[in-house]
Amino acid sequence: MIIDTAAAQRRALTVLVIAQVLSGAGLAAGITVGALLARDVLSSTSLAGVPAALFTVGAALAAVLVGRASQARGRRVGLALGYGAGALGAIGVVVASALPSTPLLFLSLFVYGAGMATNLQARYAGADLAPAHRKGRAVSIVLVATTLGAVAGPNTVGLTGRFAASLGIPELAGPFLLAAAAYGIAAVVLWIWLRPDPLLLARELRLDEPAEGDDAPGTAVVDWRPAVLLGAAIMTITQAVMIAIMTMTPVHMQDHGHSLGAAGLVIGFHVAAMYLPSPLSGWLVDRLGPRVVALAAAVTMLLAGAAAAAFTGMAGLTLALVLLGLGWNLGLISGTTLITQSAPLHQRAAVQGNVDLSITLAGAGGGFASGIMVAATSYALLAVVGAALSLLIIPVVLRRRIPA
Repeated sequence: MIIDTAAAQRRALTVLVIAQVLSGAGLAAGITVGALLARDVLSSTSLAGVPAALFTVGAALAAVLVGRASQARGRRVGLALGYGAGALGAIGVVVASALPSTPLLFLSLFVYGAGMATNLQARYAGADLAPAHRKGRAVSIVLVATTLGAVAGPNTVGLTGRFAASLGIPELAGPFLLAAAAYGIAAVVLWIWLRPDPLLLARELRLDEPAEGDDAPGTAVVDWRPAVLLGAAIMTITQAVMIAIMTMTPVHMQDHGHSLGAAGLVIGFHVAAMYLPSPLSGWLVDRLGPRVVALAAAVTMLLAGAAAAAFTGMAGLTLALVLLGLGWNLGLISGTTLITQSAPLHQRAAVQGNVDLSITLAGAGGGFASGIMVAATSYALLAVVGAALSLLIIPVVLRRRIPA
């Protein structure tokens, strides 16, 4: 039977786009109110980074599990299970807030991280059937789809908060009601409609076969590991810096008299910058190569840290968070493309899950350390340190001369 690969790719991208629009709203809930919820529950700014640390550690574990499930059963099964777990975690946060129960809250935030991990893992699925010269753009299409839900999510904080209050639930738990519904529907969409499975079909058609080295008769052994390590390093650095600065921005804004709605608006612009530039980033990666775009990510995040340290007003912090999101986007797409182009099909999903483990652990460290640093010093120093760390991308890229 002749299979139209292009048609299968279009169908996969369509389904993934629908799921990503939904999951973007779920992703935004914890980003916007997680630190504020923890500060209220624990009455401590130094522990305000705990939710970000918990759901990023949960995302780290989920990244491996989703990767392994995808490796064994295909993307459809892996992604649907991941979003289902994220929905369960969001429901747990709401219940824990209503009881209230701090242990259940922290456990639920940990499970909620599965949704964040799955949201990122979906980008790999978009590239499974894409030709090598269009993998960057395929990744970008899946990422940009997250924008609609992710931007809308933070701006529904007031509405979902009032709805939660009408049910006798703390206002800050309201966005997690939206997250539960969004992740749950995304899981159903993928389970029903992601057919044929892009990863399983790519294996069946033996796409990118030369990358498999030993398992490809008559082809040369390809050492794909340096490219994977480089891609992982780029994404790990950008993730740690982005999470650290982003997590404490709502707290910083409230300390300077800004409202919860203002913080939600800034985070909304930030999340938009994380995903909306994806088509341009993907085009640049395919045109200029991932290393060049990774260097641009380092410079952009340096500027973001400098702006965050310099400004306390709404306009200045919005600029800083937009630059922070853009730098993260450039780093994510360049790093993802390096890995997707290099990892062999028979190991691809597992390798991608392990890479996302390192990325989310870096994010967990950044989220946890951010609260401690701000409590001990200041948000401005946190931003300066983040800017300095982003420059580590430059020697990493220049040292590992991976072909663009």
